[in-house]
Amino acid sequence: MTSDDWQLTEDVDDFLARAGDFLRSRPALHNTPLTDIEKLRIGGPGAKGNETAVFGRLESAGEVRAVFYRTPRGRLGLTPLSAHRTDRLAAQLADLGHAPANVIADQATAAAFAEAWQRHTGAAADPFWRTHLYRLGTLTPPQPGPEGRGRPAGDSDRERIVRWCREFCVDVGEQQSIDLIDAGAWADSRFGDRHFTLWETPDGTPVSMAAGTSLVGDMIRIDPVYTPADRRGLGYAGAVTAEAARAALAAGATDVVLFTDPDNPTSNALYQRLGFVHVDDFAGYRFFGRNL
Repeated sequence: MTSDDWQLTEDVDDFLARAGDFLRSRPALHNTPLTDIEKLRIGGPGAKGNETAVFGRLESAGEVRAVFYRTPRGRLGLTPLSAHRTDRLAAQLADLGHAPANVIADQATAAAFAEAWQRHTGAAADPFWRTHLYRLGTLTPPQPGPEGRGRPAGDSDRERIVRWCREFCVDVGEQQSIDLIDAGAWADSRFGDRHFTLWETPDGTPVSMAAGTSLVGDMIRIDPVYTPADRRGLGYAGAVTAEAARAALAAGATDVVLFTDPDNPTSNALYQRLGFVHVDDFAGYRFFGRNL
C-alpha cells in the first residue's frame, strides 16, 4: 500500500468508526460530508438511488487525512485534497468504475478533481454551484428587528413549508429538488430531514422561514432561508435566521454554518451582520459523457 492508496468500503458504520473523528475534527469545513453520510447511515433522504454508496479514506502515519463518499445518486463529496492526491483519487475511481455524476468540495479541490476526471475519462465537466461557507461567531440578532416572533414549525405548517421550499428551489434553480417535491417525494428531498423555524407577524401570519439540519458532529447547517418575494426587504430573513441560529445553539451545536450565493451581496452582508464569518469557498461540477 502506498501513501496515496484510498481504502474503500460500502459499510458506512465501519467507515465512520475509522473516519468519524477526522470528520468531526473540523465540523464547519466538513459540514456537508457530515450531514450526507449521516443520511446514508440512517437510510434517510439522499440514501436512495441506482447504486450502492461507496466511502473512502486516505490514511498516512496511522491517521486519516482525507475522505470521499459517493452517494447512490452519484454525488461525490470530498474533503480538501492536494492536486496530486486529487489526481490519484480520480485515477483510482476510474479504474474501479465508480463514475460520479457530480462532485462538490472546497473550490480548489472540486476544480482539481473535475480537471483530473476529464483527463482520466474524457468526461466533460460543467460548473453548476458556487458558494461561500460561513460559520457563526457571536450571534448578533438584528436591532431593531421586525415586529412579530419566531416559532418552531408544526404539522399545520406543512403545506406552506412544502410550497415555500418549492419556490426556493425555483429561485435557485434546483430542478432535482423541484421534481421530488412535485412528485410528492418530500422525504426523499433534501428538506425532508430539516427542522423549520417560521417568523410570523403580530397577527400570526407566517412571512419567512429558515431550517436547520439535525445535529451531527456538534454541527448544524442552516438551509434553506426563504422569504416570499412580496415580503422581502422588511427584515424577516435576518430575524428568522437569528431564530434558527438560536435554536441550533440550544440544540447543542458548537458550529452553526450556512452557505451563501457569492453573487448576492445583500444576503452575504446580512449574514455577516448576524455574526457569521467567512470560512471558505465551495464549488460543484457535473460530468457528461463519462468514458469508463
